[in-house]
Amino acid sequence: MTRLHLLTPARAFATTYSGRVVRVDSSGRALAVEVDRPELPRDARGHALPRRDLICRAAGILRSTSLFAAPLLDLADYLQTLTLTLTPAEVSEILKAIRDPDRALEFFRFAASLPGFQHDCFTYNRILSILARSGAVDGDTVRQIVDEMERDGVKGSISTINILIGILGVGELDRCLELAKKWGLKFNGYTYKCLMQAYLRYRVVDRAFRVYEEMKRKGYKLDIFAYNMLVDALTKAEKVEQAYKVFADMKRRHCEPDAYTYTILIRMSGKIGKTDEFLSFFEEMIRKGCALNLISYNTMIQALAKNHMVDKAIFIFSKMIENDCQPNEFTYSVLIDGLAAEGQLDRLDQVVEISNKYMNKSIYAYLVKTLRKLGHVSEAHRMFCSMWSFHDKGDRDAYLSMLETLCSAGKTSEAMELLNKIHEKGITTDTVMYNMVFSALGKLKQVPYIYTLYEQMKAEGHFPDIFTYNILISSFGKVGLIDKAFEIFEEMENTDCKPDVVTYNSLINCLGKNGDIDEAHMRFMEMQEKGLNPDVVTYSTLIECFGKSNKVEMACKLFDEMLAQGCFPNIVTYNILLDCLERCGNTAEAFKLYATMKQHGLTPDSITYTILARLESGSQKAVRVRKQSRITGWVVSPLR
Repeated sequence: MTRLHLLTPARAFATTYSGRVVRVDSSGRALAVEVDRPELPRDARGHALPRRDLICRAAGILRSTSLFAAPLLDLADYLQTLTLTLTPAEVSEILKAIRDPDRALEFFRFAASLPGFQHDCFTYNRILSILARSGAVDGDTVRQIVDEMERDGVKGSISTINILIGILGVGELDRCLELAKKWGLKFNGYTYKCLMQAYLRYRVVDRAFRVYEEMKRKGYKLDIFAYNMLVDALTKAEKVEQAYKVFADMKRRHCEPDAYTYTILIRMSGKIGKTDEFLSFFEEMIRKGCALNLISYNTMIQALAKNHMVDKAIFIFSKMIENDCQPNEFTYSVLIDGLAAEGQLDRLDQVVEISNKYMNKSIYAYLVKTLRKLGHVSEAHRMFCSMWSFHDKGDRDAYLSMLETLCSAGKTSEAMELLNKIHEKGITTDTVMYNMVFSALGKLKQVPYIYTLYEQMKAEGHFPDIFTYNILISSFGKVGLIDKAFEIFEEMENTDCKPDVVTYNSLINCLGKNGDIDEAHMRFMEMQEKGLNPDVVTYSTLIECFGKSNKVEMACKLFDEMLAQGCFPNIVTYNILLDCLERCGNTAEAFKLYATMKQHGLTPDSITYTILARLESGSQKAVRVRKQSRITGWVVSPLR
């Protein structure tokens, strides 16, 4: 069979297929060529074999990364030049050679548009496999491909079902089963395994176990990986008896459990408190020569610690070290939890001594931080001191954590000592560290130390930040050192670090609580002029200041302004204003305000109920024990 093909280039296209020139122009240039379409080579069953040179050339065109390339158009030109039709086997091989799933899908669509070509089961399986391996499968695309198969009457194979089971979500596994039935396919062992693992991936453990039992009835068995996956899922779903049953099946079917199998069962038994069983599993694992790894040791230590067997836990830990298995942070955290539960945290030194060859500053740092988080301050400090004497160089995170621990516990002397000595371990101090100590000193009103420390900080070349200034202004304000607070405020304004809302809140609170209500109000207006929007703390502070000065109208005006500005009052704001109205005898206004508070969905607290009790009793006397200000004579109760 021949076909005439017009040639537009000056020279005929070079190809491996035979052809002869049938017409030339006056200059001898070929105008047309008669191409013989060769008979394709076939295998023993009569199937056409793929043409390797064609596959390589087509795949090369499609893999082109040139900015100016149009791969599908270039491929169409190439195929038109050859005047041939691709076979499904060739399309499958070309798809296999394309690494990009999007490009592969484009070619798959392109091949379907070629005259005389139709996809078969093999090409459908190939594109589905490529999409499955891509790791980012579009479910709609897969469903569309399956719909096309059914529309075109292409019958899938058991491989099609296996691929679809791995791709589709749990809600569409039933469709896979329907397709298998429609196509008259019988499941093999691999199909059952794929189906079971698909249910396990989506945590549908009951259906996975049913698939396993059906598979077992038909004489198929799993490999060690699938058995472990099933046992693990059953233990996590707390299906203990089924997990034991699968474990017994493994041994009956000559699939030897490995270290991971035993680890799963030890974790399960330890979790439900079956000490005899997890000890038995551990012994069996050792007896069978399973290599114990970090996970195995950690699981056993956790099971022992959880079941109040800390002596055995420490013993297994020592064996772990003897066998040169390096513990990780999880190992130590499990031991800390177990020792803490038994009130034996002092034995942590024994644990450290056992694992001495693996102790480094990172492990020490982790122990310090973990003990601190659990609230064991003394133990954390003791461990920190061990780290200090053990290493020439320190771990910055550990030192920062210890400093924070000391400050949180109010141990300011120890915190300042650490801050002064930290450079001995090659760690430089910074503003964050100083801010921690400033905050702790401020809370305890240990202001004299702040002076010294602030000068030390600047001498070391550390510049105060917004947090430093805010802490200092608040600390000086708490002890009535208004001049010093203003000195810091003015220093702040002369730097690149400008006051924020928190700064003004501290300053307003300082002024108001010390009787300078007019200055406090002026600072309130100043912050607004600077473009800073007062928050609920600002308004609450100033409302309390006016309330304590018996300027109820001004307090109520500020409350109304607060609402108008879209700043919603909290329970503290309402309590302040309720207290103000109650003390001034405005009972009706107080009850009205309480109703408004309830309408806004705020839940009264103990202070609210105390004020309401005074309102209902008609008493306007202050029942609470309060401290009188030396400056104004106010009855002062600090903001919460």
